[in-house]
Amino acid sequence: MENAKVTAHAVGDVDGAADTAPCMVAPATGPNAQLVAAKLNTFEAPYINTATGSVPIVWERAKGAIITDIEGNRYIDLAASFGAAAIGHCHDKVVAALHKQVEQLLVALGDLHPHPLRPKLAERLSRFVPIDDAMVYFAMTGAEAIEIAVKTAILATGRSDILVFDPAYHGCTLGALSASSRQSFREPFQQHLSRAMHRLPYGCADNLLADTLASKPFAAVLVEPIVGREGVLFPPQGWLRTLEQLCAATGSLFIADEVLTGFGRTGSWFAFQNEGVTPDIICCGKALGGGVPIAAVVARSEIMNAWKDPGSCIHTTTFLANPVGCAAALAALEVMEEEDLPERANQIGRVLEVFFKALKDEKEEKLKAHGATICDVKGRGALWRVQTDPPFLGKKWARIALSKGVLVLASSGMLRISPPLLISDRILEHATEILSASLDEAIEGLEKVEAQEC
Repeated sequence: MENAKVTAHAVGDVDGAADTAPCMVAPATGPNAQLVAAKLNTFEAPYINTATGSVPIVWERAKGAIITDIEGNRYIDLAASFGAAAIGHCHDKVVAALHKQVEQLLVALGDLHPHPLRPKLAERLSRFVPIDDAMVYFAMTGAEAIEIAVKTAILATGRSDILVFDPAYHGCTLGALSASSRQSFREPFQQHLSRAMHRLPYGCADNLLADTLASKPFAAVLVEPIVGREGVLFPPQGWLRTLEQLCAATGSLFIADEVLTGFGRTGSWFAFQNEGVTPDIICCGKALGGGVPIAAVVARSEIMNAWKDPGSCIHTTTFLANPVGCAAALAALEVMEEEDLPERANQIGRVLEVFFKALKDEKEEKLKAHGATICDVKGRGALWRVQTDPPFLGKKWARIALSKGVLVLASSGMLRISPPLLISDRILEHATEILSASLDEAIEGLEKVEAQEC
């Protein structure tokens, strides 16, 4: 009976679930989810298995902006699988491209024997990014893209030091982790992290940037044009322009980590375009594959030519530019352009800006009566943060919203809103209504805590 699955689908399976409302028909942590959690706890390493200490919501299928869990509940996705589902889950064009490709070729031979879609995607990307005479280096993940970008800068400049910022998140492989700031991620591996990474505060004073870059020869400056996972933080006006100019003056390469923000998320194809700058190297991933793992580094050919070597390739992987990932990415890029994702992100941003301003005003007195507040709301395009005080209010708000069928990321009192960019207006309206009702319930929870303390 270990493979048994309890049937609890009170709602019919809806293939076109992209335009349906959330519907909670059973406890999300019901018997089917419990079976999965038990297996994960037994056979997969703790914490990465998502089930450590609790029974998770187990996704069974997704379409558009709607997720259906293993118990038959439907949720509106306001996280877009950490940004990977920018064009929505299981987009018809991506699925069709995958069906076609898996019948022909699943894997080629890495850096030895290519396949036809590989140069096609390389050309497509090199023409897509706003860099002249661009070349592409493929990767499997955003973290690997960061590793490749840093290696590229080291090879191209002959230098070893890298300037990074705090806060920042660039990934968890050792090189990317060296550039990331979260101490709980870094501490267990501190002795093995690169000492060639030098940190400054994100958005620091121009003179501090100038003095640091003049203090020694840096191979590169690695920066998120908008800090994503660590808080949805925006640089001061003109800061990235100053950074670009200082890099040019000191011979350091400007690397933009666009893994989260790239491909329309913030209302332009890349977040750095909002600031009027052009990096030397761009790291992209997440949205690129339309839900399938693939990433890439893009830079001018004169920089990429630093990889020329008479011997073997010195950075490669078995599944480099694999046929399935390339097929998905080509289809996803086509959808992105057809649907004009930056404009759609701006439309979503206008809706969310009006909603959160009204929500903050409407709930202000009620929150203040309990010593709480929505202390900050910031966003651009379809990437927003909502900060609460006390911080636990944000987590409680997100938990209640999830119980009502809206998935939103929350940590340290911050809600991060980053829906699929092709979410329909109707579904987005449903989501905002549920977020409003969930905040009311979270505030009522504050009242109950106060009553118990009395």
